[in-house]
Amino acid sequence: MDRRRLVHFAVTANPTAEWTADNCSKLSLGTAHLATLLRDRDGVYGEKFHETTEWLGIREVLTAPKSPWQNPYVERLIGSIRRECLDHVIVMNQTGLHRVLKSYFEYYERTRTHLSLEKDAPIPRTVQPPEFGRVIELSEVGGLHHRYERRAA
Repeated sequence: MDRRRLVHFAVTANPTAEWTADNCSKLSLGTAHLATLLRDRDGVYGEKFHETTEWLGIREVLTAPKSPWQNPYVERLIGSIRRECLDHVIVMNQTGLHRVLKSYFEYYERTRTHLSLEKDAPIPRTVQPPEFGRVIELSEVGGLHHRYERRAA
């Protein structure tokens, strides 16, 4: 089963075309080759970004202006990040935001159920039978969410 996974994220208060291009090149490190990048028409994707994708051999596909429904996967992810994480925390600085988002993405990929994945996570979880022990609660994302596992006493 093909599972969509977040492969890179970065945080900045002042996104520029150079910053976006730099992150695009980091995106290609250590991951499978990305053939296509679906993106919107934000000005932060400047000529430098286009040069970087061209150099990496990534084909850019632009959505129509003011058409977020043309990229439903990322729009759904952004909505989940807001509703399940950022609406419940006060971010003090860039480092804190990065830490919170990193924790949320680990939860999102390893624990959070997805209906499109038959209530599994993008990184599949194993079923834990009763013989594994009693159920315990493990706090995630600074206590915003919880994971339940069986552990021997």
